[in-house]
Amino acid sequence: MREDDRKGSSEWRDFFWNPRTHELLGRTAASWGLILLFYLIFYLFLAGMFALTMYIMLLTLDDYKPTWQDQLSTPGVMIRPKGNQLEITFSTSDTESWDGFVHNLNTFLSPYNDSYQVQTNDNCAPDEYFIQEDSGEVRNNPKRSCQFNRTMLEECSGVLDRFYGYDKGQPCILIKLNRVCQPLTSDLDKIGPLAYYPPNGTFNLMYYPYYGKKAQVNYTQPLVAVKFLNASLNTDINVECKVTSNTLAVGSDRDKFAGRVSFKLRINDK
Repeated sequence: MREDDRKGSSEWRDFFWNPRTHELLGRTAASWGLILLFYLIFYLFLAGMFALTMYIMLLTLDDYKPTWQDQLSTPGVMIRPKGNQLEITFSTSDTESWDGFVHNLNTFLSPYNDSYQVQTNDNCAPDEYFIQEDSGEVRNNPKRSCQFNRTMLEECSGVLDRFYGYDKGQPCILIKLNRVCQPLTSDLDKIGPLAYYPPNGTFNLMYYPYYGKKAQVNYTQPLVAVKFLNASLNTDINVECKVTSNTLAVGSDRDKFAGRVSFKLRINDK
């Protein structure tokens, strides 16, 4: 048994390194060199093919406009301030319950400050599209954007009322990409009168078309503010805001929430 163990151990040592044939793991230095050379050329070829494929693909892309896009015919709608799962609940007598909403609105509206808008964006002619076409192969970039001043939101700007009405039980909700805010029929008796800023809850045509973040670096998305003037207290109010326009499709077969947003509002007096 000992002789067999020594023989087996010797065979393993010779396989790892054979001093007589100068073979490492059964191959000579020349054999290992050829194998390494083969894999080096092979992987260099694969890397070259990948780089060439990426280069050709990048040649087909436009830096300012996607070649392919799956765009819904109806834009999405979002609200500010951000509540917990689209629920805005607070108590007028508890400052801490609505202080976070005020801070969220202040942060969100900071790019809309009038002083910043005057410096970066144009005072456009209202009620018409702000068209900025390219001239053949010559890019008209960067494209200019129209001012949307914070003060246009009036009572919901945080300038006239720094608490956005939350301390009085008359909260402001900001709507993005919305033409008009319409409450659910079932809760009309709870919502009470509403005030819209800008008037009529509309977006002016001068903020469109949007040419993309890279082409329109200073674009400021227009907003609509809705102020609840006399909403019912101590009860859940379901509100739905949706896009209405003669140029946009109503809803989407792929996304039933396209073009609308629903949220719950609850104002407690204690």
